[in-house]
Amino acid sequence: MHNYICIHGHFYQPPRENPWLNDVEMQESAAPYHDWNERITDESYARNTASRILDEEGTIVDIMNNYAYMSFNFGPTLLEWMEKKAPDTYQAILAADKESQSRFSGHGSAVAQVYNHIIMPLANTRDKHTQVIWGKYDFKKRFGRDPEGMWLAETAANTETLEILAEHGIKYTILSPYQAKSFRKIGEKEWHHAEGANIDTKRTYLCNLPSGRSIVIFFYDAPVSQGIAFEGLLNRGDEFANRLVGQLDQNRDEPQLMHIATDGETYGHHHRFGEMALSFALHHIEQEKLATVTIYGEFLEKHPPLYEAEIIEDTSWSCAHGVERWRSDCGCNTGGNANWNQEWRGPLRDAFDWLRDQLAPLYEQEMKQLSADPWATRDDYIQVVMDRSEDNVKAFIKSHTSHNLSTEEETKFLKLQEMQYHTLLMYTSCGWFFDEVTGIETVQDIYYAARALQLAYEISGQDYETHFVELLSKAKSNVKERGDAGVTYNLIVKPAIIDLLRVGAHYAVSSLFAEYPEQLQVYSFTATSENYELQEAGRQKLATGIANIKSAITWEEKKITFGVLHLGEHQLFGGVREYIGNNAFNQLQQELSEAFDKGNTSEIIMLLDKHFESHNYSFWHLFKDDQHKILAQVLGQTLQGVEYEFQQLYDNNYPLMLAMKSLNMPLPRPLQLTVSYINDKKFQQALSTNEPDVREIKNLLQEAARMQINLKRGTLRFTAALTVDTMMKRLEKEPDNLKLMQRLIDLLQVLQESPIEPEYWQAQNSAFRLKETVYEKYKQYSQESYAIWCHKFEELYNWLNLKA
Repeated sequence: MHNYICIHGHFYQPPRENPWLNDVEMQESAAPYHDWNERITDESYARNTASRILDEEGTIVDIMNNYAYMSFNFGPTLLEWMEKKAPDTYQAILAADKESQSRFSGHGSAVAQVYNHIIMPLANTRDKHTQVIWGKYDFKKRFGRDPEGMWLAETAANTETLEILAEHGIKYTILSPYQAKSFRKIGEKEWHHAEGANIDTKRTYLCNLPSGRSIVIFFYDAPVSQGIAFEGLLNRGDEFANRLVGQLDQNRDEPQLMHIATDGETYGHHHRFGEMALSFALHHIEQEKLATVTIYGEFLEKHPPLYEAEIIEDTSWSCAHGVERWRSDCGCNTGGNANWNQEWRGPLRDAFDWLRDQLAPLYEQEMKQLSADPWATRDDYIQVVMDRSEDNVKAFIKSHTSHNLSTEEETKFLKLQEMQYHTLLMYTSCGWFFDEVTGIETVQDIYYAARALQLAYEISGQDYETHFVELLSKAKSNVKERGDAGVTYNLIVKPAIIDLLRVGAHYAVSSLFAEYPEQLQVYSFTATSENYELQEAGRQKLATGIANIKSAITWEEKKITFGVLHLGEHQLFGGVREYIGNNAFNQLQQELSEAFDKGNTSEIIMLLDKHFESHNYSFWHLFKDDQHKILAQVLGQTLQGVEYEFQQLYDNNYPLMLAMKSLNMPLPRPLQLTVSYINDKKFQQALSTNEPDVREIKNLLQEAARMQINLKRGTLRFTAALTVDTMMKRLEKEPDNLKLMQRLIDLLQVLQESPIEPEYWQAQNSAFRLKETVYEKYKQYSQESYAIWCHKFEELYNWLNLKA
């Protein structure tokens, strides 16, 4: 068969890590999830590792890992987050690439990506090389093989970009057909006009470069790709499959590849159940032998290009004006507000370019003083970014310097690398893609610039910040009250800059709520106590101490002295300063302790001002996640009293409320709220136990119906799903536990009859794994015990909407 189909998914999220903490903080807009990475992982990335194929009745007949059947790339910074925060999904993605190699003639389905999604034509030559080197190294480290292809951010390309890809051994890339300039059959002289997507996307094209190198280009089918994103093609898997197959020319003799490329988040996040349409389409095409499902590497090996092509310089897939979307007010936007402009894009890039070009000579000069090759070291620094263990970092420093560095020089070496690292991160394309310069994506890029500025100042003592902010001030906001990007820098970015004293303040405050405060991991910092004293009197606490704060990133250390007073709830007052000797600390500790013993709160606060001067801190200086944790802890204590009052009101008035309901009399609002609150609380407790009491849940459902209670379905749905998931994972470990299996069946039956409607995605995955292992083994045996187990498991399987 000469007809092939390939589906490529570009899976990417911009890096969201706080540049100082090296971790993603809570993002309220992603609620009920912690952050957007977590939310999109649940809605898309994880779903594609175990996508459902349904029969006509809507029963699950198979579960497949889509990544093993499609071509895909993941942003390296997204995979870095996923490795830490979503390891099961991460491992399933790596496993899919391994599985695909056996399916696709030894070629893996994963494709590399330029490291942090910069617009390559707008980067200088040195940064282009680093982006490819880092993307290639990251890929090999994760997938265990060299990449054949590399995805360019926004498919933005020019000749120099393609030259650099080819120089680093990349065989192919994927572009929009609108980026094609001309084409011809290899060996022919005449070029044919291809602008305006006037090119056959079912062919592969060799792009011969001025250097004598070459690279293969796959121009994807734009209309079908657009149809997936915007025309509802994912509403039905069979229609999706038919649209793909329908583009093939059944009368053509030469091999043809029908291939599409879209954002991977389309499958599950942008279009709910889109991953199921994808798996159904791939499964349907293979089962019906409508075409051969393949990936780019396999097709390229079997069918080398017969044609060659030239590209239009400085073009991309999401800007009709080339790459202007990332440097000018070209008119491309997300359509949020017709009255806005994007004139800020040019000044923002100018500011970043100025900063990059100012820091490059500083970097070169300081690295040479440390006897290191500046740019070769930066190209290799990805080895540290991916493994920050002390042994690896020490080995890296040693291998890149010609003499042993002192502790201070090691810190400077690492600060210089981090300065360059953040100078690259500030060019992440999302900063220009959207419509407003003070939006979250642009501000994230400015955070990276701020981190680079901070490091540059610490290394050189030179003020680069003032002029940088002047340049930012030319990037005007569309929101009058926000002024410009310079105002945003001073009001939002600058206050968020973290130094070791700020980390010390966080440690001091959080130590009041920690079980073992002697050593705490504070994101990418370690706080080790040398002296810690805690005094308590009723709700009030006073902590004083000496601690050593060390960065795991730059190895910078600082010894601090602190004192912090907790008055209860979120009322916190504290101070931190550099350690200046035992005498000063002893005086601080004695004065604060004496004031605390006397219960003199105002004196304690005055003493904190006296000893710490401008380095005073409060609850609001805690990092965001810990603010939420402390408030939740305080709220939990408060709610205990509230819940007791509600329970008393409920118990004392229950006969009256029951009588009113029997007469169809509406309950007064305070009593209705009381009934709803108590029922919800009992429901949550009943569903949250390791072994839920099914009869109690049934009684609560009956009570809710009797008292006409509107259940909090969202919360209960989440809790019920989590409980079933937990029980199924336990069953995976204890497959012979028939008692647990029966309890699960009973629980599922009760929930099936309730209005809660939980989703059992994780539980279904567990059951599917059990079927492939234990069930398939047990059903071969004739013993009665095995038959009983299989019968019971089949019942459970059916209740989970799975077909055995």
